[in-house]
Amino acid sequence: MALSYTELRDGVAGAAAGGRCRTELQPLGGAGDKVFPPTYAPEGDAKTRYALEERLVPAAAGGRSEVVQAVVLDSVASQANRFELALLAAIRRGELAVPVTSVDFAGSGLAGLDRVSDYEAPHRIFDSLLRDSYDGESLFRNGPAGRAVTEAKPRDAAALYYHSPHTLVFGGWDSTGPRGGLGAKYERAITSEIVALDIRQGSRTASRIDPVGIEKSAGPLYAGVNGVPWEIDPAKAALDEKGNVLLLGAKAGARGETGRPSQANHGNVTPTIDDRNGGITARRIAGTTTLSLIQLRRLLFPARPDGTAFGGERVAAEVAARTALAALGLAAAALAFEEGFDLRSRCVLVADGPAAFELVKRDGTVTPFDLSSADALKLVAESAERAAAAGLSWRLGELLLRPAGRLVELIRRSQQIAAVAEAGQ
Repeated sequence: MALSYTELRDGVAGAAAGGRCRTELQPLGGAGDKVFPPTYAPEGDAKTRYALEERLVPAAAGGRSEVVQAVVLDSVASQANRFELALLAAIRRGELAVPVTSVDFAGSGLAGLDRVSDYEAPHRIFDSLLRDSYDGESLFRNGPAGRAVTEAKPRDAAALYYHSPHTLVFGGWDSTGPRGGLGAKYERAITSEIVALDIRQGSRTASRIDPVGIEKSAGPLYAGVNGVPWEIDPAKAALDEKGNVLLLGAKAGARGETGRPSQANHGNVTPTIDDRNGGITARRIAGTTTLSLIQLRRLLFPARPDGTAFGGERVAAEVAARTALAALGLAAAALAFEEGFDLRSRCVLVADGPAAFELVKRDGTVTPFDLSSADALKLVAESAERAAAAGLSWRLGELLLRPAGRLVELIRRSQQIAAVAEAGQ
């Protein structure tokens, strides 16, 4: 059965501790196929680039719990990004009516940048990209929306609900505002991660035969100039500050074997074995999403977004607003689930059955429910409408900000540096 507004509202009002969704997953290639976790810079003599850990797996009825080696395939932060992008995609499709605040780079001349929204920025509505942009003729933080967001706090959250309700769901810290580290903090209400349990590490091999047979001794190659990546004629090559010809891959004063055709990605690739980044196989892959209704109940709304105080209707208005936030969190999970689990290259997962949504009551008993993305979007629309009728609405449409000139120049310089670095590889 689909979750009704009344059931969700009653849970938010106090009948439930939260909601959760548990999903069994398997590699797209089938059970036992290899997948690749995210990698990290190894420290010291670390034998792997994966963040391995031990986890206690509860026993089935009558069995024994066991400790197994595990690795996170998608972290809480990464899952939050995917959920927010799923919401943004629904907004762009016209399926979801919630506020968006974006920096519009379309006329800035920056390659590859159009709009960056608070669903994409790392710190959501509090991100420095928004801070360093203009709302009309004022910097965002000095404009009406920015001032309201800055002055909001968990015990008086109507302004943030109005301008960026998803920040109340996914959490945020106003560390970029005028108060710095003393800015308001909002605990995340929704968390999700995907974990591989009882894993075994593998090895990855690499090799390549050059179809045109370029040999190492055919060099040396020299660094090129004017956008030419390399030269074979030293008379056309780049020079260092002392006027010496630069070998490809070298910088002034650098040492080591440079000038090889492989520096320009030509020639054979010697067969290698990588044991630190060789993928894993797992007995089980599990996705777990939780939505804390306890956290949502900590958000208080003593006044409407325009600052007028509530009277006796405050309790009903607060429950309605929290219900809308809970519906938004559930919609994010349902939308992300239906988009699939293409986490990275060689880590594509598929569900091994339907997502199991449950409303968890205070005593631990559960009420299962079905939740398609279509039903979730309807639930958001109904919840937002009821909250608005109770006096707590959220802003509709997109607020477009204009990036400050200094921000555009900073990004332009960064793009130029990155282009030079890429050309020198």
